[in-house]
Amino acid sequence: MINKIADSIAQALQGTQDGSTVLIGGFGTAGIPSELIEGLIEQGARELTVVNNNAGNGDHGMAALLKAGRVRKIICSFPRQADSYVFDGLYQSGQIELELVPQGNLAERIRAAGAGIGGFFSPTGYGTDLAKTATGEPKETRLINGRHYVFELPIHADLALIKAERGDRWGNLVYRKAARNFGPVMAMAAKKTVATVHEVVKLGDLDPESIVTPGIFVHQVVRIERVATVAGGIKS
Repeated sequence: MINKIADSIAQALQGTQDGSTVLIGGFGTAGIPSELIEGLIEQGARELTVVNNNAGNGDHGMAALLKAGRVRKIICSFPRQADSYVFDGLYQSGQIELELVPQGNLAERIRAAGAGIGGFFSPTGYGTDLAKTATGEPKETRLINGRHYVFELPIHADLALIKAERGDRWGNLVYRKAARNFGPVMAMAAKKTVATVHEVVKLGDLDPESIVTPGIFVHQVVRIERVATVAGGIKS
């Protein structure tokens, strides 16, 4: 019997190796798998390469992982925000590497990994420093129909941490509104995907037409409680 429901976050994350590449879902403050990030800190893996849309807010979530000294390199689109002082301090002191990737390219590089595509040409970044590799070498470019394009490689990962709304024991997932963001493509691109859900339902209770991430891309599901915000709303 297939049952991907883990008893705890610690169980779901066990075996995460030092030096792993980790995809972490979330966009701004929507859909951040905060409980999984906390679990990763407790698990202890170091020298991580983390892929996320940004570098965290304040000193919680992604920022807490950076503050704990577990991240060697971050690949993201928006590393600096008004309260990104954790990343700022680490970067300015040379304690963390940064690979800046335009948001559309970031999503497509992750999707390409999941789809088995060897790479793709994008016009974004041509003629700028973004058309160079992390080591400063120029990326391949090509003129296509009169427009210049830059060749981008897929981003494969060892682990993906995502947050969904509901799931079943086969690992099928549905999301809540904007919390969907990077989760579906990240689930496809990792060797192992761990998802949190607020509700575990029986097989067949999820409308097949509403399932966004099929269970074939998910390895472990952990149920978490829904936390009310100070304003009385619901964290997404």
